[in-house]
Amino acid sequence: MQGQSQQQAYDRGITIFSPDGRLYQVEYAREAVKRGTASIGVRTSEGVVLAVDKQLRSELMEPNSIEKLHKADDHVGIASAGHVADARQLIDFARQQAQVEQIRYGEPVGVETLTKRVTDHIQQYTQTGGARPFGVALLIAGIDDGEPRLFETDPSGTPNEWKALAVGRDRGEIQEYLEDNYEEAADLDAGIDLALEALASVTDDGFEPSGVGVATVDVETEAYDELDEDRVESHLAELDLLTED
Repeated sequence: MQGQSQQQAYDRGITIFSPDGRLYQVEYAREAVKRGTASIGVRTSEGVVLAVDKQLRSELMEPNSIEKLHKADDHVGIASAGHVADARQLIDFARQQAQVEQIRYGEPVGVETLTKRVTDHIQQYTQTGGARPFGVALLIAGIDDGEPRLFETDPSGTPNEWKALAVGRDRGEIQEYLEDNYEEAADLDAGIDLALEALASVTDDGFEPSGVGVATVDVETEAYDELDEDRVESHLAELDLLTED
């Protein structure tokens, strides 16, 4: 009985390490990320692609109300997986940091710099009593000095840079598909196709254009661009990934 009581103390206390060095609440936050619909990032020679699964829980929902792709700055886009409300808080923080950098130094914030500021903020919530970790993972994509960059944030506050990755539901299967098919020299259109094919690799059904979100940040313009439904439909049709009527 005493052992069970001690276990509950480690379980409930965000600031308390278990005897084997674990923070259970952070691990639970990672589980929340796994329950979210998938988001994918692909870095190419011409820029970075973000693709998200925007599944509707009901036919009565407006597709535009599902927020999984966000513009953080002119040259930075963010995709999320996990608790949407937590994602909104972190994205608002990222936008504020980007504005502060522009006002203070007169230049756009670096993608790596912005990522580390966000993860520093996340990390504070892993050692603050009376708070809980953010139950969301972010993919932060952008251009630094003409180079495409792609980073992942973790509920522990750890940043990692990737060539291609998936977060959210079915991460293992999607990541395996990316590892088998990723080509670093691919152009932006090929990156979009790879991201959509990776999303489709874990479902037998196709996609409605409104059920998928795609955004890019390309090296030439260094501008965030979210594809409209017509452009998404064009890519899905070319890949034969549209839902059959």
